[in-house]
Amino acid sequence: MFHTNFKIKQNMKKIILTVAAVFVLSFANAQDKKDSNGGQTSKGKWLIEANTGNAMLGNTGFYFASSDGESAYNLGLDGGYFIMDDLAIKAGLGYGGDSATSTSAFSYRLGAKYYVKSMIPVTVDLTGASGDAVENVAGETPMWLGLGAGYAWFVSNNISIEPGLRYNLSLNDKFTDKGILQFNIGFALHF
Repeated sequence: MFHTNFKIKQNMKKIILTVAAVFVLSFANAQDKKDSNGGQTSKGKWLIEANTGNAMLGNTGFYFASSDGESAYNLGLDGGYFIMDDLAIKAGLGYGGDSATSTSAFSYRLGAKYYVKSMIPVTVDLTGASGDAVENVAGETPMWLGLGAGYAWFVSNNISIEPGLRYNLSLNDKFTDKGILQFNIGFALHF
């Protein structure tokens, strides 16, 4: 059992390092790249996005689940500003609750999003949550390092649909020592 958990953790570290390397290399080459998507990710532009969320961690996305008359939800948005072509600094807020336990949680996110070749978003961010919904779980609040990548499908000059994968590495092992892999679909406005 210990050997299996150790091997899983080693594989996750390799994945995290690979995503981080792609992000760093993409950032280093950003100065030489021409914007080929019509300017949606150009320096000085703004980004507002809504993502599907995951109930297992504090999030700034949209989530709803209902079972046996009880429901859980989350509402949130992320926003960003492109400080250079294809690189946005982002922040997000979310609020959610659970009718079964009458608890609620406030979530936040800070990070960066880089569009490789103006169409492959790579993200690195810090996500956390506070409130009675998360503190009741373990007496601690969660903190996650999120690494993700996807594809930006620009359906118009100002709108993109961005499916992607995201791995959330727990930074508070008293809350949980498990990482979470999730599939998200993001909807972004660029202006």
